Amino acid sequence: MEQNFKKIALVGKHNSTSISGYMLRLATFLQDKGYEVILSTPTADFCHLTDLPCAPLAEIADRIDLAIVMGGDGTMLNIARSLVDHRVPLIGVNQGRLGFLADVSVDTMFTTLDEMLAGQYVEENRIMLDCSLERDGDLQFHMYAFNDIVVSKGSLGRLIEFEVYIDNKFVYSQRADGLVLASPTGSTAYALSAGGPILHPTLDAFVLAPICPHTLSARPIAVNGHSEIEVNLIHADDARVHFDGQDHRDMVVGDRVVVQRARHNVRLLQPMDHNYYDTLRQKLHWGEKL
Repeated sequence: MEQNFKKIALVGKHNSTSISGYMLRLATFLQDKGYEVILSTPTADFCHLTDLPCAPLAEIADRIDLAIVMGGDGTMLNIARSLVDHRVPLIGVNQGRLGFLADVSVDTMFTTLDEMLAGQYVEENRIMLDCSLERDGDLQFHMYAFNDIVVSKGSLGRLIEFEVYIDNKFVYSQRADGLVLASPTGSTAYALSAGGPILHPTLDAFVLAPICPHTLSARPIAVNGHSEIEVNLIHADDARVHFDGQDHRDMVVGDRVVVQRARHNVRLLQPMDHNYYDTLRQKLHWGEKL
């Protein structure tokens, strides 16, 4: 069968001591199959594999056909944000613990990847969130988030007050520890802990889940995935906006956070036998004694 993927980037979790051996074996496996393999520079440096072709991910993003990400869901979140505008499909390989995004196990990766690279895969298009932080009408910061954007209290630990608008329509004002704005992919992350619903990752929707609201009537809601959501900070001694729990910016009263779907979706490739409900059952211990 003709190869759909000719140039493949390998990206690994940089603080995992066990990844070097797996990465070398994977690179050798792919090269033996005739694929052109390029390691991201940080991965090559960390794994001491600088004798293999390597380059910064930003420099090769427009030239690769596929990125295989070895690590966990956190690594996948980071790489998805980096590559979403380049429309590069992703395959996630986990190192022993099943992930919501890293679905291929290192124990079976050669067999599974061989099948997927031959065309036996399912492609899911996942929503990426696009967030702007505005202050006095000026753009302060722009960031993508694959899981969620969280407006929350800072280190002082005091409630914040904010207003929420959806498509320029007032929804509510709220005093709470914060608000989680999640994609369907992120509905099983922080939003779930805040009492939000689980959305199938291919749904066209967002979740808004208040964090410890100071009212019993506040409930999470799901809204259309083409909505523009605006969060205005009304009062706070200390507040921040977080992106996938991997980056954040401080906020001041009057700041405006605007969230909408990004122009491009994340292209996530899954094995043919992938079952999202199997993942939910295993990760959330459904049907098991706790």
